[in-house]
Amino acid sequence: MMQYRRFGRTELQMPVFSCGGMRYQYKWQDVPEAEIPADNQQNLEATILRALEVGITHIETARGYGTSEAQLGKILPGLPREQLIVQTKVSPTADAQAFYQTFEKSLALLRLDYVDLLGLHGINTPELLEHSIRPGGCLDVARKLQAQGRVKFIGFSTHGPTDLIIQTIKTNQFDYVNLHWYYINQFNWPAIEAATQQDMGVFIISPSDKGGMLYKPSQKLVELCAPLSPLVFNDLFCLSYPQVHTLSLGASCPQNFEEHLKVLPLLERSQDLLPPIIARLEAAAIAALGEDWWHTWHVGLPTPEATPGGLNMLVLLWLRNLAIAYDLKDYATMRYNLLGNGSHWFPGAKAEHISELNLHQCLAHSLHAEKIPGLLAETHQLLSGQAIQRLSQQ
Repeated sequence: MMQYRRFGRTELQMPVFSCGGMRYQYKWQDVPEAEIPADNQQNLEATILRALEVGITHIETARGYGTSEAQLGKILPGLPREQLIVQTKVSPTADAQAFYQTFEKSLALLRLDYVDLLGLHGINTPELLEHSIRPGGCLDVARKLQAQGRVKFIGFSTHGPTDLIIQTIKTNQFDYVNLHWYYINQFNWPAIEAATQQDMGVFIISPSDKGGMLYKPSQKLVELCAPLSPLVFNDLFCLSYPQVHTLSLGASCPQNFEEHLKVLPLLERSQDLLPPIIARLEAAAIAALGEDWWHTWHVGLPTPEATPGGLNMLVLLWLRNLAIAYDLKDYATMRYNLLGNGSHWFPGAKAEHISELNLHQCLAHSLHAEKIPGLLAETHQLLSGQAIQRLSQQ
């Protein structure tokens, strides 16, 4: 049986799994309806119907997801509207009128009178936060749409640094937040705590893919997570925290929900099931990386803006840790080669020119300043490959 959690001050009963809409659509660009293959549309509709069949009532998409909204618009109007929680997202822009026009297009494509949740998509930089919250900005437009009954609740999604997420949360202008947080990446926990203090809904973005490509895990991770699969372990880890309300499942077909559903009967046993697995994962990381490094590697690292060459040291060293500790080299390579290609969605540069950079000053607060330049060079050798674009750029 699906379980539901109160989605913060929205008071919505949110299923612990959401049906994310960025993997079943035909293309990442808008195309004429006639060009969408019938089998692709049938698969999307079967995925939505399977989601509803298992109690996943939250359907989440975005204007930036290409044909997703238009394809959803062919099935959503025929479903019981009061049983659905529909969310779309629109990126904030300097021109608030352009934000409004983009929302109008979203709603028209979805063929709905209103959306339950409107997210300002990708508040990843101070500039985008300013576009959102300044007088006359995108948030003011969203409030007008809310007053018209065309939007029920307003939130934001983010791939930004934790301090910016917290700053956005503390404006107390948003009802919910979509952010990244899962076992291998717990950096945003302070932001979840801040959201909890504001009674905001908390939606976790892409825990299966960005959480380690857990649909094709390394053999080492499989062994460390036994008797659970890595995917089930990660879901259970996230949902063991009541501050977390829903996990996005980016289903590409109806069958993608099945492994996740195995978590539901385990939720009340999380306090027994999780500790031994977490202890094994930590022991394996310490054995591979050293205890002092494992506990303190991230302390005192500079931001990309404060680092020569714009290196994203936190991400670089984190990816090296994952590749070595858990054999997540495919995942780490994929993420590493997004650096320099993902704009503000994945900021910072790779370590390809590390030998030309003087990092002494920016590492003044690191406990591992002497060895980090060498580790960054090692990371580049380990993970460098072809540059990779974000899905939406492909």
